[in-house]
Parts: sequence; structure tokens; C-alpha cells
Amino acid sequence: MSSIFSPKMPALPAPPPPPEPPVSELSAEEKERIKKEQDAIRRKRKGRKETILTGPLGVQETEEDALETLLGK
Repeated sequence: MSSIFSPKMPALPAPPPPPEPPVSELSAEEKERIKKEQDAIRRKRKGRKETILTGPLGVQETEEDALETLLGK
């Protein structure tokens, strides 16, 4: 019953337009420097990934690999 006697909510004003994104032109030297940095990061990431010998589920070797032989393994 209180909704009948309560005042109506006024309409919200329209939101302001979004600001223009900044435009920045990179020089060829800057682009080359950024590319070299990203390549170095990718190389480092790949190098570390290659050293991890297990997967997210632990050691994943086949039964043949897990069986020991008379020669040691």
C-alpha cells in the first residue's frame, strides 16, 4: 500500500558521451624496441615451460615407462 502514496522516481539524465581515446603514434624505433621486449619475454616463457617435466595432473608416464627392467629402467 505504501507504493501508492510514495512519490514517483524522476527520470535519470542521459550519461555524458565517453571521452575520446588518446591517439599516440609510435615511431619505428619504439615499435622495434617493443617487439624485441615481447620476443624476449616469449623466449623466457618458453624456456621455463620446457623445464617442467610434469603436467597439471602429475607425472604422466605410460605403464611401460614405469616398469623397471633388469638393466635399471
